[in-house]
Amino acid sequence: MITTQRDGREPSARDIRRWRQYLADEQAEAAVYRDLADRRSGEERQILLALADAEGRHEEHWRQLLGPNLGSPRRGALRTRFLGLLARRFGSVFVLALAQRAEGRSPYQADADATSAMAADETVHEEVVRGLAARGRKRLSGTFRAAVFGVNDGLVSNLALVLGIGATGVPAATILFTGIAGLLAGALSMGAGEYVSVRSQRELLEASTPAAPAKSVLEHLDLAANELTLVYRARGMSEEEAESYARGVLATAYAATGPIAAVGHQAPEPDEHEAIGTGTGAALSSFCFFASGALLPVLPYLFGLSGYAAIIVATVLVGVALLATGAVVGLLSGGPPLKRALRQLVIGLGAAAVTYLLGLVFGTTIG
Repeated sequence: MITTQRDGREPSARDIRRWRQYLADEQAEAAVYRDLADRRSGEERQILLALADAEGRHEEHWRQLLGPNLGSPRRGALRTRFLGLLARRFGSVFVLALAQRAEGRSPYQADADATSAMAADETVHEEVVRGLAARGRKRLSGTFRAAVFGVNDGLVSNLALVLGIGATGVPAATILFTGIAGLLAGALSMGAGEYVSVRSQRELLEASTPAAPAKSVLEHLDLAANELTLVYRARGMSEEEAESYARGVLATAYAATGPIAAVGHQAPEPDEHEAIGTGTGAALSSFCFFASGALLPVLPYLFGLSGYAAIIVATVLVGVALLATGAVVGLLSGGPPLKRALRQLVIGLGAAAVTYLLGLVFGTTIG
């Protein structure tokens, strides 16, 4: 039996190698989704298993094309195998974010040997994984946001402070104490500000949530007057919509067969508070991460370095940290990690360069 391409031509050795790689990649991707499913339950597990089944259909397509040329099993692409390792070890939102990018790089749109249905599947898979990753991002968004902002602010602000003071030529001890003061002042300010911000946001949401007594009096309302319509009109419904919806809610309450809490229509979803995070958690994250970021520019002076050596070491340490945090943000947001990392580096070092130049202008030469 001789396998032929979709256009009837006999496949070349290059075609066979490409098909085998596709098959290996599909097998590896299906394994990633199954590993992720093993760490989840309910609807997310079902979705991930359905994705694995879809990859299995794609596997079968390449098996049929290969026929007797199937050969020995090959390993999937390095990035897919890396995803599998992460899925087995962690099963986190980072893996879903990476999987989202992997689905978006599918070559099937430009490959005549892949069916249009397969190319469409891969496009839809990217959106499915994006949705799953969004759930994970929402669960950690509050505290994670505070952590990322904290560490970046610490890195940039204290590096700028240390370089600006260092460029004036003051003694290393002065730079060290200035850096420590900047660390404490910034960390305390970030923590306090984040606590007030998150607490205020939660209190605003809680103020919009229907009170418990309002839910308990439904069955006693006058069905003819039906003042419940005013509740829904106040929440944006037209008079007709509010009337219809309120009568349905009251009918349910009188029958005592449905959730009286239906008065909470258009109230915040239960997980909105989780997405925002707690004030204490956000404050601690901001404090700790700002302090950890602000500590890096001070380290060279803690270990006795001074002058240009300390400035260079501090800049390198902060640069590496900025690249790392930028890459992490890129992964979680589904964007290109390298682009986010370089953007973070340029912004951070650019701000520090400005204060360093000001220090040179108004200070003395470093000895």
